Amino acid sequence: MNKNRCFIVGAGEFSCRVLPSKHDYIIAADGGYSELIARGITPDIVIGDFDSLGHVPEHPNIAQYQADKDDTDMMLAVKHGLAKGCSIFVIDGGLGGRLDHTLANIQILAHIAQSGARGYLIGRDICVTAVKDGAVRFAPGLSSRISVFCAGDKAEGVMLDGLKYPLDGATLTCDYPVGVSNEFTGAPATVAVRSGTLIITWAGGLETIDLDGI
Repeated sequence: MNKNRCFIVGAGEFSCRVLPSKHDYIIAADGGYSELIARGITPDIVIGDFDSLGHVPEHPNIAQYQADKDDTDMMLAVKHGLAKGCSIFVIDGGLGGRLDHTLANIQILAHIAQSGARGYLIGRDICVTAVKDGAVRFAPGLSSRISVFCAGDKAEGVMLDGLKYPLDGATLTCDYPVGVSNEFTGAPATVAVRSGTLIITWAGGLETIDLDGI
């Protein structure tokens, strides 16, 4: 498969801030199917136990699972995309709604990063990503807030450049939120970590990210 970007729509709050293109590999995770169909978008595959959707949809490519399973429908969708060779994941319908599923989806971002790919959760007024042993670069002109959290025991060699409160070679831990509520300054900004995984949240869309720089 030559589609590099996987676009997944889940059963959470659908932001509709970004829609998949014909070049994306599109996955509907359970209830996300209805959001796609309502917008005239046919997914490449529909995955889930269909407890959120309430029925098994009529689609030529269905992967149905029992409700009693270890993986969430979103994790099943991500695993499928990774197996297809996708390296960028854009996930809508994965924030808001149930807090436990929101936290699970943020953990899934860390799993994507651990797998050597990059994932983005798109919400109505926020985006979330995870980076492992690497960097995320933001375009100039932003003036909103950004927060950085450690995913795992510790993240070493953390660098925040172009933000109101910079860091250079810092160590962040999972039990102390020193990176919360930072601010863009309008300059190009970079969040980097030498060793470990960071969760990054910011007010803005994918247009603020240098996707070629991942």
